[in-house]
Amino acid sequence: MTLTALIAEDEPLLAENLHAELAIAWPDLRIVARAGSGTAAVELALQHRPKICFLDIRMPGMTGLEAAQAITEDWPDDAGALPLFVFVTAYDQYALQAFEAAAADYLLKPVTPERLAQSVARLQARLAQPAPAEDATLSALRQLLAQASASTPRLRHLQAAVGDAIELVPLERIVYLEAADKYVRAVTAERDYWVRVSLRELLPQLDPERFWQVHRSTVVHIDAVARAHRQENGTVLLELRERPEKLTVSRVHAIRFKAL
Repeated sequence: MTLTALIAEDEPLLAENLHAELAIAWPDLRIVARAGSGTAAVELALQHRPKICFLDIRMPGMTGLEAAQAITEDWPDDAGALPLFVFVTAYDQYALQAFEAAAADYLLKPVTPERLAQSVARLQARLAQPAPAEDATLSALRQLLAQASASTPRLRHLQAAVGDAIELVPLERIVYLEAADKYVRAVTAERDYWVRVSLRELLPQLDPERFWQVHRSTVVHIDAVARAHRQENGTVLLELRERPEKLTVSRVHAIRFKAL
């Protein structure tokens, strides 16, 4: 079986250097894609389904941590085991956290041949072992992202365009949030609002104890949930207190309702 990898790095020279060093340290590893942003990394990972993802933590738009979470959430059921994540960072404070939480390894910039050789040996050993559970990986990534965004100010209102005016919508009124390309649809008991921001940009500014991501495109205000019903396929169906529609909790997020 061919071993494949993806490199996500927004600095082309650093990406080229890591690619070249990997060719020396691990000749049997084939780099199937290189991405210059976290968003591109997610798209290419889901397309090529590599065994290993080398993700720079600091990238524009979507960080390497956020990209790893998105890959985990969207990984196809028929794609086999999740890829191993190796986080690459110039910042020591992220390295140990990433390694302990969700990564197979981490690399500090500049990556030296000696450290890369150690990483290759570690990855080869991990690939020979049973893959970690998908829900455990996702849970660890959530914790790591929560730590990374702990200093981010929490929002109290959303600014939504209503005609020629901007309406401030208190978060207390939000039932759920739904991604819609570059917008978020904010649903209250009475009406919908459209907010010009991506869901992934909005998530770090929400209180994670009250706003739960239940699908890659849906976040629910947990106080607005009346009941949760577990389905045979591993998903969960949520009944809301003040809205008639039901929300589906994807299989990878259903662990949050494991007490059912």
